[in-house]
Amino acid sequence: MSLRVAVQMDPLESINIAGDSSFALMLAAQARGHRLWHYDVRSLAWENGRVTAWARQVRVQRVEGQHFGFEGDEAKIDLGSDIDVVLMRQDPPFDLGYISAALLLDRLKGETLVVNDPSSVINAPEKMFVLDYARFMPPTLVARRIEDVRAFQQQHGAVVVKPLHGNGGKAIFKLEADGTNLSAITELFGQVWPEPFMVQPFLPEVADGDKRIVLVDGEFAGAINRKPGEGEFRSNLAQGGYAEATELTAREEEICAAMGPELKRRGLVFVGIDVIGGKWLTEINVTSPTGIVAIDKFNGTDTAALIWDAIEARLR
Repeated sequence: MSLRVAVQMDPLESINIAGDSSFALMLAAQARGHRLWHYDVRSLAWENGRVTAWARQVRVQRVEGQHFGFEGDEAKIDLGSDIDVVLMRQDPPFDLGYISAALLLDRLKGETLVVNDPSSVINAPEKMFVLDYARFMPPTLVARRIEDVRAFQQQHGAVVVKPLHGNGGKAIFKLEADGTNLSAITELFGQVWPEPFMVQPFLPEVADGDKRIVLVDGEFAGAINRKPGEGEFRSNLAQGGYAEATELTAREEEICAAMGPELKRRGLVFVGIDVIGGKWLTEINVTSPTGIVAIDKFNGTDTAALIWDAIEARLR
């Protein structure tokens, strides 16, 4: 089948084609004969019951500096009647702007397939959805009061403090066991973010890596181990971490099996979960998961093709 695919993502000029998962998905779609449109989330609109966007048809190629070319002028398209699939791939933060865009796309149900399902994305923020699988998580506190944080830190020693809706390893702080800077960090989080924040024990195993595991329509598709760069405890590739080949532990297989059916039921086709030390589940990434380029590099797989297989199967 030849599909009309609209990709809601950040400007193509700014992406790193060597590792960008959205770009890999576009290349794979194009290789199957699907036609591509690109649009900025800020151009989304609703009028007279129709969801529209200002988009341009585009072709992509893996040539640095010449990796995309637009065909024709920007035009207003109807995402319900002019498009078969929308890939919701703009980067977080998961804020009211993100949620509002997802609510608009959710109005396409019954006409156009949106991946991942927007209503499920709204109801599955990375650090909240994971609480459904608390049995696989390290001890975790979601709170705002400094008294709660202090009691948790005194119980567990060194801790990591994270914004509840952050991404890419940004604004993650480690507090040492003596509690130095606890008050300052909690004040900062309280002033910058209106929502609670997450606190977890610092896991020394993170030095051995933070595994990104990708599931496609609820099935395991591949994994990489991300290790922190020099002078860092965060292993995110966006924060200077580096990737290496890996395999799943028995515990990680159990985690995938436990959540797979629910991911499929919710229409969360492309999901990346993070596991530390082979056993501690920390996040379920559904907004704009990454990592498939590195996974395919190490494993000789084609995860983008698996994702398109799943999308085409849903359309059939």
